[in-house]
Amino acid sequence: MIDRLPAPVRRLIDGFKAFTPGQKSVTLVAVLALAIGGYFFATWAAKPTYAPLFSNLSTKDASAIVETLQKSGTPYELANGGQTVMVPKDQVYAVRLQLAGESLPGESDTGYALLDKQGITTSDFMQHVGYQRALEGELANTIKSIDGVQGATVHLVIPQKDVFADDQKQPTASVLVTDKPNDQLNSQQVQAVVHLVASSVEGLQPEQVTVADADGRILSTGNGAAVGTGTGGDGSDDQTVAFQNRLNSSLQTMLDAVVGPGGARVTTNAQLDFDSTQTTKESYQADPSLPALAESISREAYNGAGSKTGGVLGPDNIQVPNGAAGNGNGQYENTATTRNNALNKTTEVRKGAPGVIKRLSVAVLLNSKTAGLVNQSDVQDLVKAAAGIDLTRGDTVAVGAMPFDTSAADQQKQDALAQAAASKAEEQLKLLKTGGLVLVVLLLLLAVWWRGRRLKKRKALSAAELAHLEAMQAALEQQRLAELNAAIPQPAIEPARDEELDERQRQIEKMVEEQPEEIAALLRGWLGAGR
Repeated sequence: MIDRLPAPVRRLIDGFKAFTPGQKSVTLVAVLALAIGGYFFATWAAKPTYAPLFSNLSTKDASAIVETLQKSGTPYELANGGQTVMVPKDQVYAVRLQLAGESLPGESDTGYALLDKQGITTSDFMQHVGYQRALEGELANTIKSIDGVQGATVHLVIPQKDVFADDQKQPTASVLVTDKPNDQLNSQQVQAVVHLVASSVEGLQPEQVTVADADGRILSTGNGAAVGTGTGGDGSDDQTVAFQNRLNSSLQTMLDAVVGPGGARVTTNAQLDFDSTQTTKESYQADPSLPALAESISREAYNGAGSKTGGVLGPDNIQVPNGAAGNGNGQYENTATTRNNALNKTTEVRKGAPGVIKRLSVAVLLNSKTAGLVNQSDVQDLVKAAAGIDLTRGDTVAVGAMPFDTSAADQQKQDALAQAAASKAEEQLKLLKTGGLVLVVLLLLLAVWWRGRRLKKRKALSAAELAHLEAMQAALEQQRLAELNAAIPQPAIEPARDEELDERQRQIEKMVEEQPEEIAALLRGWLGAGR
């Protein structure tokens, strides 16, 4: 059976048979390791690259899509808790077209697509409800496109217009958003949702939009309240904390440059006024260059000379002379002027924005061990200027020096260094294991190659050895012929001698093939003895 195999395979089998039991075991292990590694590599290389087919699917749609993919034999993977279906990248568009022909996903028929189902017999009330549902679906799909939003539900309250009503009710909206795991919405994203909904509905104000998340936290309040920017309420606490953090960061950066990193700690406490105020001021100023709006002038004058008499009226209104009389010149003048001038009227309306600082307190603690050469009064002046301290407002600044307790920080630093060293040692150990495994495989391959080369060298005889071997074969052939010639009178013995010579020659050839090293050593001995 072996003789029918190709020559390279027979040589490999013969070489393997020539190995010792230990070499055979090592060779089998190396071949098995290479086969397993090649299998896993081929499996990894043949694995297709997956791309999302649909995302943010409902449970019903995801189940229907998976069932369709299983029937068609299309490979798929589920991600994002089963809400995202992934297929091979080169089949995404073909599979989408196939699923669209089967009306999948089923909930895609929302939004303005609902209006396509209305007929001529639809009542006015149903048209209003259908339009509201379509608008809610379109807004929900649009909000889902915002980064960080996994799902959204929009509810609108759109009052019907009444031409006989004096006061029209304003529309309101509520939005329930589901954020992605470990990815909460920030204030800017909440503002985007609020203004997106408010701008999409006629007459809807941003203050009338309420946004909440799936955990029950109010992200933006409605009912006329201020739009929140934090995790709850009107956002005043978050704005205060954000202001304090920014101020702490700027002051800490300045102090680190003065006393060095870790040499100072700063804490601020701010009281912000979030009341929205409005002040109206009117001022009047006359302009003399303009003509008067109304003017009235009265003038009375008396000029003349004569005697002057006078007295006191009596009981019967008869003048009684008082004995005083005289002559003289009299001048009498009476002037009255009334003028209504034009006035300039100035009306000034000021709106106070919320978030004004009412009071600010700053405390700075210096490490007495490292900041002993720093003047505390200079530090206090720097902090006052950097924080914008206003003493008339009641702001305060306190600077003190105390020794810091750095034991916890030092222990944390040591733990971090130890953890980093352990991680580095673990990585190095993994690299060493991998390198050792690769080295073992290379050594096994090298040993197999070296063994095969040695066997090949052993089998290959030198030119002198081949010549001597050919001379031996020629001598044996001549001896066989001579014996044949000498045995002509005895024909009965000739076949036996021929078979004996052939058997001897086969034994010599077999010996040369199976024991080339011993035959080569024997030939070398013969050659050395012949010299």
